[in-house]
Formats: sequence, structure tokens, C-alpha cells
Amino acid sequence: MKKTAINIYVLYDGACPRCIKDRDNYLRIAGRYADGVSWFDITDQDDQLKVWGIEPDKALIKLHVIIGEYEHVDKPRVVSELDAYIVLMRRVPLLKPLSWLMGLKLVRPLLSSLYRRAVYKRLKCEGRL
Repeated sequence: MKKTAINIYVLYDGACPRCIKDRDNYLRIAGRYADGVSWFDITDQDDQLKVWGIEPDKALIKLHVIIGEYEHVDKPRVVSELDAYIVLMRRVPLLKPLSWLMGLKLVRPLLSSLYRRAVYKRLKCEGRL
């Protein structure tokens, strides 16, 4: 029996050209391993984000991933920031070693800090923060 992939829903900022480019790069690299990964544009979706227990401002600042069928639960399992990237990258054999590296105790805080700075800078330049 073939094992089915867990559905993962990636919440991304469709108003952000960089976010769209990152999504497209992931899909290109992942190829068939992207099956079971769906993308949800958070633009103008504040009410839905709140239903899932995600603050709209936080959704802009951090990548969020919903694991499982988000249509069927009020409070789905949500992971964010580096944990979300790790969940996505572990699905793709080519990216798995990088996800392991990102999870290391010494690497994780540094990457998290760099990620947050880059996002704040982008949002500030776009006038959305």
C-alpha cells in the first residue's frame, strides 16, 4: 500500500514578490515531492487567519505552515518561522540535509535572527510595517 503524504498548507504573502519567488523556487526544487503541499495567500484573509488562531500581523512576519486538513478543524496544528521551513524542507530529499543543519542548536538562533531582520526590512521598505 502506498503511503499518502500529509497535507501541508503554506501560508504565504501573495503581495510580496520575494515570497512568490520563494514559493516558485520551492516548487521547482521539490518537483514531485511538492505533492500534498498547498499554498494559501494570506492577503486580505485576516478573518480566516484568526479562525486558525494566527494573528494577521504575525502571519506577515513569520512563515506559517498548517499540517493536516485545515478545512476540517477550527484550530489546526500550526508551525511557524524556522520550524515551518524545516517541515517543508524535510519533504524534499535534496533539502533534507539543509533542514537538519537549520535545526542545530547553534545554527537555529542565528538563522532565526537573520530571518526576522530580513522580513522586517522588507516590510518596512514596502511601507507595510
